[in-house]
Amino acid sequence: MLENISVSPSPHISKSHSTRSIMLDVIIGLVPAMAMACWFFRGRAAIVIGVCVVSCVLTEWVCNLIREKKNSIDDLSAALTGVILALSLPPAVADHWWLAVIGSVFAIAIGKMVFGGLGSNTFNPAMAARAFLTASFGAIMTTWAVPATYVVPLTDSVVISAANSDAISQATPLAWSKEAIKGKADVAVTNDMFAATMIGEVGGCLGETSAIAMVIGVVYLLIRKTIAIHIPLAVLISAFVFAYIGWLANPERYVRPWLHLTGGGMLFCAFFIATDPVTAPLTTKGMWMFGIGVGALIMLIRMVGEYPEGIMYAILIMNALTPMLDRFCKLVPAGGKDNE
Repeated sequence: MLENISVSPSPHISKSHSTRSIMLDVIIGLVPAMAMACWFFRGRAAIVIGVCVVSCVLTEWVCNLIREKKNSIDDLSAALTGVILALSLPPAVADHWWLAVIGSVFAIAIGKMVFGGLGSNTFNPAMAARAFLTASFGAIMTTWAVPATYVVPLTDSVVISAANSDAISQATPLAWSKEAIKGKADVAVTNDMFAATMIGEVGGCLGETSAIAMVIGVVYLLIRKTIAIHIPLAVLISAFVFAYIGWLANPERYVRPWLHLTGGGMLFCAFFIATDPVTAPLTTKGMWMFGIGVGALIMLIRMVGEYPEGIMYAILIMNALTPMLDRFCKLVPAGGKDNE
């Protein structure tokens, strides 16, 4: 029996899927989000997505060349990392395309190849790169452009930073939520943004504004059985419970819980980032614990911390705890459990 056992790093695939087919499925699942990003942010979205994908693929090719390893860009993992990184960046990055290049190089070279390549990395490469960019270029990474389809009213929700309309920026729903918690904004205004977060006509990262686009992609992944539902459910349930407790305790300061699910990158995180088979636990029990931890940390940062969004930090923290979860939630060994 041992002759039929193959020892290899994750992702461990039990179905008739290859690594390439899984990566392709996820990319296809993100097509609606990319399409909506291009619709709302026009050429800016296309520039960021294109630069990130090309930079990630080229970086992986160069790293393989330096390490004298077989070319691995055909598995599409580098392309997927580029798409996820691009969709987690603000539209303002298009005006500083070199920043997207730096983030892409960091994601592949530092977040992935330093650990040994696909299957060996501890942290999600795209989220590691986003954390690096946020720490290094904070002003650019927190500039949120108004969607091109949005007719900008001259209210205090909009900041005119230059004479042309391309320079108009707007606070995100989560930023307004944070201001409401501090007592500096009306929570009712933020609650009214729910419909906009469903469509995507709000400020935010390229792929995180439209909940409908995310749901369409998720349906495709579930039909294809590319992702397991355990982690996404755990993330959303955990986040909803924490958001509901805060809203129930003080509805004058905390926004309605469903706004936390559609606002920001909650859906993006739950279905496309947290489900990364390389950096997530192997067992069902571990997946539930991982997802609950991600959802709880996101809401802790959103409701208590100073930063309005906590997805990248929640993912990276739980990635670090994944080996411990795998150790705590051990798989049944080949041949069954020891009777003793």
